Amino acid sequence: MSSSHRSIDAAELDRRERYHLMIACVVPRPIAWTSTMSSAGITNLAPFSFFGGVSSDPPTVMLSIGRRSDGSHKDTGRNLLETSEAVVHICSRDDGEVMVASSEGLPPETSEIDHLKLSTTASDRVAPPRLTDAAIAMEARRVHHQEVGHGPIDLFLLEVVRFHLREDLLSDGLPDPARLQAVGRMGGSYYCDTAAPFVIDRPK
Repeated sequence: MSSSHRSIDAAELDRRERYHLMIACVVPRPIAWTSTMSSAGITNLAPFSFFGGVSSDPPTVMLSIGRRSDGSHKDTGRNLLETSEAVVHICSRDDGEVMVASSEGLPPETSEIDHLKLSTTASDRVAPPRLTDAAIAMEARRVHHQEVGHGPIDLFLLEVVRFHLREDLLSDGLPDPARLQAVGRMGGSYYCDTAAPFVIDRPK
């Protein structure tokens, strides 16, 4: 049985239409639940799903952060430009609701961590704190920043300098995806998790 397809020219879509199509097609997207600290010492916490691994040697992740409608930097982007440090958390299903709640547009002088009354622990190698009960926390430093696209978008490469893995979620020293239940972003308000992974063997 043959399938029919709808073909869309990206140039014919407006900015909003392109955004909604992108987030519905590029799925699932891991979420970087990111804590940073301003030069004034105010902590910030926000989730970003334009995020992914780039390199393992050294461990490096990519974080893409859009600008506000007036073109100004979001707090996370500004903090990374000012202080170069962050902690990227991987969120489990149990923390999904509070992770989404941290995306609220609070004023820069208000900490999402304080606002949501989240427990934190001092990081070992960077200034921003890590969430005490987070499934995975990766202390990281900015190694590259580039403006891309229209808006523009702030693209950061962050080198991970220390990992924190919750012991109860490990199997043979590595995070077990079923126990982790890592939350991924889909289109619209849809999310998924890794509670039911499956295996497909690679060719030998």
